[in-house]
Amino acid sequence: MLLHLSTWAEVETYLKDSKGIIIPIGSTEQHGPNGLIGTDAICPEFIGARIGDKIGALVGPTISVGMAQHHLAFTGSITLRPSTLIQVVRDYVQSLTRHGFERFFFLNGHGGNIATVTAAFSEIYAETSLKAGSNAPSIRCTLKNWWQTPQVEKLSKELFGDREGSHATPSEVSVTQFAYPQAIKHARMEPVGKPPRAFADAEDYRRLFPDGRIGSDPSLSSPEHGRRLVEAAVNDICEDYKTFLTQA
Repeated sequence: MLLHLSTWAEVETYLKDSKGIIIPIGSTEQHGPNGLIGTDAICPEFIGARIGDKIGALVGPTISVGMAQHHLAFTGSITLRPSTLIQVVRDYVQSLTRHGFERFFFLNGHGGNIATVTAAFSEIYAETSLKAGSNAPSIRCTLKNWWQTPQVEKLSKELFGDREGSHATPSEVSVTQFAYPQAIKHARMEPVGKPPRAFADAEDYRRLFPDGRIGSDPSLSSPEHGRRLVEAAVNDICEDYKTFLTQA
């Protein structure tokens, strides 16, 4: 059940049985020679929709622009400042809290979001804590990276081994190829090794990784691999979400 394809009355009915919502969050940034710029938003959005269908969970609109300043030296990449993203997450959660939602499960597609979104949760909790004597319902937020589940990690290792890398990976590109087969891109690329050091700003990133990849070989991607990865992610994350809803 997708929030943006529902009526207000349907959401009101949903809230009688569940106070939880899945919120896909990603990024709009370069993903190497054959990866779509929307990869990090497409993956959690696509997986999240299937989780919603499988267990009857409500899925909110995707936050598709994240914290990606280090990719700005590549044309088409878009970023929010960390402070801006914190406010986006805060306002998103507080809007839904007003309606009665209490459990917010952020399904993440971009590693660069983790620190900022975690900080946003702290801001949300602090705001509640500072209201002395508040009788407001207890809010809980959590962040789950779609690629960090037991079945997905096992399958990625089986399919790609040490050629998975950490950005523009064959796993994430495969998921987008399964989601949008009409948008599959092809490009020649040479193998790349492990990064020599951590990157800083956008120009530093471009110097270290000229074609955008970090230790990955996305030429190994395929829609069939994507199908298997999506199934693995859905199976694992459904259980994670159900556990999250039952936590006191």
